[in-house]
Amino acid sequence: MAAAGTAPTGAPLVLASRSSRRLALLRQIAIEPAIIDPAAVDETPRRGELPPAYATRIAQAKAEAVKARHPESFVLAADTVVAVGRRILPKPSDRTAARKCLELLSGRRHRVLGGLVVIAPDGRSAARLVTTRVTVKRLSEAEIEDYLASDEWRDKAGAYGIQGRAAAFIPVINGSYSNVVGLPLAETDGLLRGLGFRR
Repeated sequence: MAAAGTAPTGAPLVLASRSSRRLALLRQIAIEPAIIDPAAVDETPRRGELPPAYATRIAQAKAEAVKARHPESFVLAADTVVAVGRRILPKPSDRTAARKCLELLSGRRHRVLGGLVVIAPDGRSAARLVTTRVTVKRLSEAEIEDYLASDEWRDKAGAYGIQGRAAAFIPVINGSYSNVVGLPLAETDGLLRGLGFRR
């Protein structure tokens, strides 16, 4: 039995996400979740809620929901938010919404906020909010049309994926690249190690 305040050696890791990008990023640093169990939480922003508070709240809600189902495990939850000023950009459901996101991002700098929460088997938890600043060049109508036709915008906050064709749109990034993809790896590894997770 583990001592109070310490996690059991070899406790499994549960990834509270269905994102194939987050799973691939974890595997990049040799972390393999034992279980993938997406959290079903209401991700509707609250009235007047700012992007940092939203990213933090949703990541915490995901972690707590999944922890209740896996009390003896480590649980890792994350939420990625693309924000222009105080505005939270959606994961667009159609081309019209995706076009609006791309037109808003065109020629501007925006923030990608990564909310990150880890809960250990003994109930201890740790959280981080990671901010990456991303600059998008001014996009032509042809570039927007070509990107929409690629369908890469689907299921992506802000309607773009930096790991795909949209890399050609981004001349400057300040901060964690993996955070923009979907999971800040240095911070994730640090939180897991700090709570006693061992590969």
